[in-house]
Order: sequence, then C-alpha cells, then structure tokens
Amino acid sequence: MAKRFGVSGRIGCAFAVAMLSFAAARPVSAQLAQPANPRADTLPAAPQPAPAQSQTDSVPAKSAPSLTPPTQTAEQHRFWDRENDLLFVGVGAGRALDYASTLNLRRRGLDEALLTNAIVDNHALFAGIEVAGTAASIGVSYIFHRTGHHQLERWTSIVHIGVATGGAIRNYALPTPH
Repeated sequence: MAKRFGVSGRIGCAFAVAMLSFAAARPVSAQLAQPANPRADTLPAAPQPAPAQSQTDSVPAKSAPSLTPPTQTAEQHRFWDRENDLLFVGVGAGRALDYASTLNLRRRGLDEALLTNAIVDNHALFAGIEVAGTAASIGVSYIFHRTGHHQLERWTSIVHIGVATGGAIRNYALPTPH
C-alpha cells in the first residue's frame, strides 16, 4: 500500500516543485543576449533649453503633450498576443484534464490528495475552483507583464500547464483498489 503524505508533506512538495521551476527558469534568462548598455533605451531624452520669452509674457508657455504612443521594443509585447492566447488555452485545457481525471479518480473509489472529497464531489464547486485556478494563472501572468517580467509571464503558464497535466497523468495512473 502506498504511503500517504500529510498536509505538510504536500505543501513541501508543492514548494519544492515551485522552487525548482524558478531555478530552472533563471539560467535560461542569463543566456540571453544583453545589450552593451542596458539602460540606454530606457533613459529619457536630455532636456531641451526653453525658448526665450519676451518681457510681455508673464505666463510661461506650456508644451502640448505628445499624442503618439510609445514605441515597443523587442522585449515588449501586447498581453493578449498569440503566444499568451495559446498558453492560456493550454492552462485551461490542463485544468479541464485535471478536473476530468479527478472525477474519474473519485468514481474509482480513490481520494483526492489536495482537496477534500466533499469539495470534489460537489461538481459545481470543484469546477469553480478549476476556473478560479485558470483565472489566477492569467492574473499572475498579467502582473508579471505589467511589471516588465515577460519571461516570468510566459513561464507562469508553462509551469501551470505542466503541473496540471502531471497531476492528471498521476490521477489516471493510480491503480484502482479491488
């Protein structure tokens, strides 16, 4: 009979998987080509001298704000671009696969490891938790996007797809008790 992990063991395993994922993602970013002067494209333009004012002008002239949008560099991209769309579809598919495999697991008389059986047996609640997990993944990716961490934005979805699919594979691979 397989040894069952307690709550602290499951949390420790989840923490270890998260740390290994971030540790694996870090060397990838270190190998990317760095510009010679990484701050050169982020620095504002030098201030220009103000035009000479006549003695009759007591109110300083204000320049009109620029209406042109800022140009995007190679690192920047729209949040809802094709790659993120595909990654978010993958997260949703992974969560749907996890949902189906967990219900299959319960029908075979096995217990869910991370949630209580009462939650899993309430199909509407369990589906809501799966949808909330997908929304949380998209939300974390958006936070990374807004803060300029574009690689973490992508890796959030990649790791989520892997964990959800791995959990579903585990659920289907467990033997049915006879």
